[in-house]
Amino acid sequence: MIVILDSSITESAEEYRQTLGYLSQLPNVTAHVHKVQGAQQALTEIYLIGDTRKLSAEDIGMLPGVERVIRIAEEYRILGRHRDGQRASGFEYNGVLFSQDNLNVFAGLCAVDTPEHVEQMLRALRDHGQVCTRMGAYKPRTSPYAFQGHGKACLPYVFELAGKYGIKVVAMEVTHESHVEEIHECLEQTGHPTGVMVQIGTRNTQNFELLKAVGRQQEFPVLFKRGFGITLNESLNAAEYLASEGNSRVVFCLRGVKTNMGDPHRNLVDFSHAPVLKRLTRMPVCVDPSHSVGTRERSPEGILDLMHAAAQGVVSGANMVLIDFHPEPAKALVDGPQAMLLSELSWFLEDVALARECYEKRQALAGRQSR
Repeated sequence: MIVILDSSITESAEEYRQTLGYLSQLPNVTAHVHKVQGAQQALTEIYLIGDTRKLSAEDIGMLPGVERVIRIAEEYRILGRHRDGQRASGFEYNGVLFSQDNLNVFAGLCAVDTPEHVEQMLRALRDHGQVCTRMGAYKPRTSPYAFQGHGKACLPYVFELAGKYGIKVVAMEVTHESHVEEIHECLEQTGHPTGVMVQIGTRNTQNFELLKAVGRQQEFPVLFKRGFGITLNESLNAAEYLASEGNSRVVFCLRGVKTNMGDPHRNLVDFSHAPVLKRLTRMPVCVDPSHSVGTRERSPEGILDLMHAAAQGVVSGANMVLIDFHPEPAKALVDGPQAMLLSELSWFLEDVALARECYEKRQALAGRQSR
């Protein structure tokens, strides 16, 4: 059961003390307080864990300062929507809104290789009105002999160039809690020229100690990728580890699931789950066509499979697109064969805008049908 307090109630308020005191005395029930930062306001949510079946939601709803009471419908208590359309969803970070109602594009280098390529990429994004990018510094690889990323050595020039070209949010994977500290220290040293959304990659989806560590920090929001070999429900429960430690600013990323049923694509595209995630949770939903498709093959009409997949996700209501670009894919140190060209950036962004327009028209049509 979740008890949501009125947004005007603070920890120093008498109503807060009375209600929390009452809930803390309930037999066989533990009360946990969470602060949830939505896109518009911060809310206090009290989670009642234990034997809550006999508790009256109506009676608890009458306690001082209580706005409403929700019975938990899924295991993921904090990130779940629980059939309540009023629960705050989304957040703002470094001037960029992430919600279930808008769309952001994160185009960039899967792995940082040279300062020259980083600058070319960021300049192209600036010239196309973009303020977000992806830049991989830490790269977990299948082979121990493959390039693992430049790590903290590349952070200074990535952040400084991001600031130079007006990039507000850089999505960057971390594979160890020390990487979060390295990012924090480098942002401090460079004067916070940009912001970072730390990414949990598919290989670490069930690295629970890493999830707990990243969840404990409140500085950076998190892009959480679905595990490539587990169910959606298992991935959602893994994402809940982040929120259970205090960080509920999470974007859930669909990146395809590993099965030969997806051949010849790299993974089986799972973007039809975008509306499912928005129904089950309060998280904005990202799609990653690069790692789903994995090639630059195109259909007979000349449209890249990558773009078809991206459009599928956006038309289904995705709120973020993570896509690989590279100035010289043949020289890329990671995933060059799937990277789009800088000359294709304008085409890609226009195609995504068309897909978003289609989604908004479908949304409007559904609204007219429900009246």
